[in-house]
Amino acid sequence: MTVNPKIERLRQLREQSRLGGGDERIKRQHEAGRNTARERLDILLDPGSFRELDAFVTHRSRDFGLDKQKFHGDSVVTGWGTINGRLVYVYSQDFTVMGGSLSEVHAEKIIKVMEMALKTGAPLIGLNDSGGARIQEGVISLGGYADIFLRNTLASGVIPQLSVIMGPCAGGAVYSPALTDFIFMVKDTSYMFITGPDVVKQVTHEDVSFEDLGGASVHASKSGVCHIVGENETQTLLLVREMMSYVPQNNMEDPPFVPTKDDPLRADPDLDTIIPDNPNKPYDIKEIIQRIVDDGVFYEIQPEYAANIVVGFARLGGHSIGIVANQPMVLAGVLDINASTKAARFIRFCDSFNIPIITLVDVPGYMPGTAQEHNGIIMSGAKLVYAYCEATMPKLTVTTRKAYGGAYCVMSSKHIRGDLNLAWPTAEIAVMGPEGAVEIIYRRDLKDADDAAGLKAQLAGDYREKLANPYIAAERGFIDDVIEPRETRARLINGLEVFQNKRDTNPPKKHGNIPL
Repeated sequence: MTVNPKIERLRQLREQSRLGGGDERIKRQHEAGRNTARERLDILLDPGSFRELDAFVTHRSRDFGLDKQKFHGDSVVTGWGTINGRLVYVYSQDFTVMGGSLSEVHAEKIIKVMEMALKTGAPLIGLNDSGGARIQEGVISLGGYADIFLRNTLASGVIPQLSVIMGPCAGGAVYSPALTDFIFMVKDTSYMFITGPDVVKQVTHEDVSFEDLGGASVHASKSGVCHIVGENETQTLLLVREMMSYVPQNNMEDPPFVPTKDDPLRADPDLDTIIPDNPNKPYDIKEIIQRIVDDGVFYEIQPEYAANIVVGFARLGGHSIGIVANQPMVLAGVLDINASTKAARFIRFCDSFNIPIITLVDVPGYMPGTAQEHNGIIMSGAKLVYAYCEATMPKLTVTTRKAYGGAYCVMSSKHIRGDLNLAWPTAEIAVMGPEGAVEIIYRRDLKDADDAAGLKAQLAGDYREKLANPYIAAERGFIDDVIEPRETRARLINGLEVFQNKRDTNPPKKHGNIPL
């Protein structure tokens, strides 16, 4: 059967677009341990769901030999597809076409899917693999970046935005991912930095590798720029798919509900003994989380950064939730600059998309020291206060052990619009720890005592019995109920169902001035 020549021409153009920079460049991409732009979309999206836009677009530049380097689709693949049947918009930069450099039409293609995502209320996922702005286009390519930054900002809090760094992301290109909600990176094959190793050496005389300057491990553990690291590209993209199961399509929808066979009334007697008798002995808060949530599944965010606080997604009774928890295993769960910023940003994301927050409290206070004070712990701590105070989604709190001083107020207390505040019998809620308190209250008595250590222990025990317990707060209504630890799962699921239709509002305003 003879094929219509016009249809044949269409097929040829589609094949040219599919090949990107050609077989040789695709081969080099594979040899570097990286997939092509289209192969990545095949992993990310449901099979057969991708619908491409602007496959025939070519750049408009003629200077510097660009008129001889035209590729259909230019250096980015854009369109939409589905993840677990839910619509998402995507763009995937193609490193095989002029290093994935951003041209005028490259930016226009990205902007088109960003605006479609906003109009239809669907998440946007960007796969970044680019050498940066296309130098031959000068300020035109820089303008393209700025146009993208604007759309990132306008979309913030309206639709979820995820960035996946699959290769290089340098210079001005880093600000688009930084404006999105979560950044994923691939171990050993992706990196982000403002200026590369050559510039660093020229300006500061430091010798540093690409990996040590801006690799996944650096940004996951030191800078906090990266939220999730995958061992390879496939695992990273599957982690993106998993995260999408917890978030709604947009800020007007509720998070997805996933029925579970895990009994909502399930009690766990082991929780009754998980808190050590010694108040200074640590325990792993993640064990408590896993025992409470559906099927023990906890999707942790930034596990290597500011590990003294734990944040992430889970489900309770099928409801998608965010969790913020002090981690006694690291720095006794103290709040410092990095922990405060990490938790505040996560809380604001959850609030933007109506995801309830469960807060597990075991916090001795804020980190003392000149380094913390001089680097602005006051401002950083205020970010966490602001995030909790501003948030209007359901907020449920369980105090497992220590809640001392200002940190008690900050960690979703009743005073800052906590909806349901529970405490275990092991909770110690007070201005400060018993030992420190008696040193101040009985300073003279201890100074004059023959057995100061014995007297201090006696007075501390008396203070703990009278003040450092949950019942004083419960008498005042600051704690809604003191519960047996084994009941925690059932009580939290009940609380989620009670408060799922809550209505809280903030005063009318253009926006607040969070202490940045």
